[in-house]
Amino acid sequence: MKTILLTVSYDGTDFCGWQRQGDCLTGHVRTVQEELEKVLAVVLKKNVTACGSGRTDSGVHAMAQAVTFVSPIDSIPVEKYIPALNSLLPHDIRVMSAKQVDDDFHARFSATSRSYRYFIHCGKTPPASEMRFVWPIFRYPDVDKLNRMCECLRGEIDCTTFSAAGDLSPSKCRYLEYARFFMEGEKLVFEIAANAFLWRMVRSITGTLIQAEQKKMPDNYIAEILAAKNRKLAGPTAPPTGLFLWSVSFDGIRRGPASAAL
Repeated sequence: MKTILLTVSYDGTDFCGWQRQGDCLTGHVRTVQEELEKVLAVVLKKNVTACGSGRTDSGVHAMAQAVTFVSPIDSIPVEKYIPALNSLLPHDIRVMSAKQVDDDFHARFSATSRSYRYFIHCGKTPPASEMRFVWPIFRYPDVDKLNRMCECLRGEIDCTTFSAAGDLSPSKCRYLEYARFFMEGEKLVFEIAANAFLWRMVRSITGTLIQAEQKKMPDNYIAEILAAKNRKLAGPTAPPTGLFLWSVSFDGIRRGPASAAL
């Protein structure tokens, strides 16, 4: 038996998130985990569990979701998993890399940090090919001011203000490594890294920052509403279209409960 680590990219538009959910009252729910597990079962001739590093929400994409599974077949060369799985997967999921890891390695529990990028289109109407992957706001925000406002998003923070009503995490504290804005052509990119995230937390932070900059709130505004620990003070939640799970790290300092990772 081998433990395999995959790097998986997906367009989350037509998925109800990463995590398998089974059936619901309105019919079958399509998830990335289930699609991947169905294909693994064909390749391995056995049902296996694909464990992701985080539970991306409905409509959220991934550039590099980390996924581990235990293969019962030792004879398959690791590099063969890439073409074998991609030949069977739907086109909105791609396996980008595969490697063997230690038996005690786990995509979620071994991860030390995750980074997300949110893409905001600032110019005129974006082309149709980009509409699934950006949030169009039709203006150019002050990037320097945005970066001043998010300077407080570092270190151990109680993120209650940016938690969603349905978040069941026992603790709202997370360790944020950094948060920053930068331009890529017509796109404003918000990048944030942490040991883990609350449900919809990145989208809440993004929407709040963009609204606060537009309203010319003071640079310490985000720090003040964080300190209040009141989710009613957060701004609008940005749509899922622009959000990507960008990278997962396994070589940093392990902080906080991995069970809460998103």
